[in-house]
Amino acid sequence: MSDAVPPRAEIVVDLAAVRRNVRILKDLVSVDGPVALMAVVKADGYGHGMVEVADAAREGGADWLGVATIEEALALRAAGDRGHVLCWLSAPGDDFASAVAAGIELTAYSEAELEEIAAVGGARVQLKVDTGLSRGGAARTEWHDLFAVASDLESEGRITVTGIWSHFAASDEPAHPANDAQEAAFRDALSLAASAGLDPEVTHLANSAATLLRPSSHFDLVRCGIATYGLDPAPGTSPRIGLRPAMTARARLVMSKAIAAGDGVSYGHTWHAAEDTTVGLVPAGYGDGVPRAAGNVASVWVEDSLRPIRGRVCMDQVVVDLHGELPPPGTEVVLFGPGDLGEPTAQDWADAVGTISYEIVTRIGGRFVRRHIDTDAPDGASEGTSR
Repeated sequence: MSDAVPPRAEIVVDLAAVRRNVRILKDLVSVDGPVALMAVVKADGYGHGMVEVADAAREGGADWLGVATIEEALALRAAGDRGHVLCWLSAPGDDFASAVAAGIELTAYSEAELEEIAAVGGARVQLKVDTGLSRGGAARTEWHDLFAVASDLESEGRITVTGIWSHFAASDEPAHPANDAQEAAFRDALSLAASAGLDPEVTHLANSAATLLRPSSHFDLVRCGIATYGLDPAPGTSPRIGLRPAMTARARLVMSKAIAAGDGVSYGHTWHAAEDTTVGLVPAGYGDGVPRAAGNVASVWVEDSLRPIRGRVCMDQVVVDLHGELPPPGTEVVLFGPGDLGEPTAQDWADAVGTISYEIVTRIGGRFVRRHIDTDAPDGASEGTSR
């Protein structure tokens, strides 16, 4: 039997990196006392594969998993996870009953949402307060009444309030005044909740950046999203603690050819060759999550060298400058990876196109085949493919 045909483009996720990242983060927050860690695996594990990443995070010591939607939480349960899972983005009419039956902890932003959840009976609920992000969560003017209603529902045995939490707006900027203001507001919320008779199991405020940069905000639990995947939540500011990017996006060169000085490349001829050169065709484009803005600003890695993208990114492909070389079809092209060999990282791509690494890794996909490996296993065993 012949070997399987290798994919044109693939995402390789090292679960060992996820496992080690979680251990590092868990050790960091446990220095001054017991602090639980939530690995955030929403959005298909930030593009890394939610179920596989969740398993690795649990093995690394994650006490909780966090997701946005009930559907994501139910998928974790269907895959066999039985630990603490919190979801936090629901709409009226969502399937709260299935979530409660599966032992998933729900988040309420308002009295109306809390009442809808309580109607199911037996729900474990966390209350989210808006301390300054002006996004999800109860506004400060609503805290008193929300806590009072929650306390009454808990006294009636209709819900159990297991947590109170909020989310930073600017924790990746340590000197931003919003950080002090939000932490102070959160402490006010906890005092008000206690006055209402609430005694939640966990209180939490810190995301990845605050986990690394703001120990005073750790409370009972920290929520680590991007740091779980080895990416820096505050580039240029975070301390180096050994986190390793888990994702590599790579493809196989389709063709290479010579072009003459003055030739234009790709749609609109936004780049012209200044001299005779060679270019290569990479079979991945904006239909696969490669940012269209990467044209003429980002680079890939081919045969131990950086190769700039020339011209516009197309739906299915990009053209890269091979600087006079003609690598054969099938040659590996690394779009981004850990950076060990000099290849671009997701952060390099983010810097090039003016976004954040979160967007780079969560949007890459499309026709890429995703494969999980475990470099801690004796043979670096593959965990199979998806997509």
